[in-house]
Amino acid sequence: MPVIKPEIREKINADLEWEGLEWLQKEVEKNDPLYYAKGEIRNPQRLMRALEVKLSTGRSIIEFQTQQKKQRDFDIIKIGLELPKEQLHKNINGRVDAMMKAGLLDEVKKLAPHKKLNALQTVGYRELFGHLVGDLPLADAVEIIKINTRQYAKRQMTWFKKDEEVKWCSPDYDKVMVMIRGHDGSKLSDPLNR
Repeated sequence: MPVIKPEIREKINADLEWEGLEWLQKEVEKNDPLYYAKGEIRNPQRLMRALEVKLSTGRSIIEFQTQQKKQRDFDIIKIGLELPKEQLHKNINGRVDAMMKAGLLDEVKKLAPHKKLNALQTVGYRELFGHLVGDLPLADAVEIIKINTRQYAKRQMTWFKKDEEVKWCSPDYDKVMVMIRGHDGSKLSDPLNR
């Protein structure tokens, strides 16, 4: 990917902050119709990247994405780690509780003046901003963070499951090593010396 001129990135960020996603979608449609026809037009980060590339280089980001990939002298093995749903939910709930104990609410209070920034429109921040303005009791905000995080994890799994090259297994060291060793039949050295 090409280097982006900082002034272009700053202007797009500022305009997006002021004008919103609909403005960004129209700008990409006008400036890079190739990306607009094929890309993720509801994802602000990808839209910004497409617009940055077009305005910096005069070329569509699609052109850079479809260039021939560099040949590598190694194989890529894609391994996806998968937990049973109940365990994943338990882990997510425990992680949210740990983040709250570690001071997430205090962090969000400090960031409240900047809550409109795109980077703060994420799970955890949104719900606690709602609590701070009085829309939600704290316990409800925390429960909604857990629910939204579980939903996000489900979307991630759906996305990764589309990649047919991924080999799925439980997050067990020995099972992962078996999958790696079984890839080409050779025995690999153990990077952790187990």
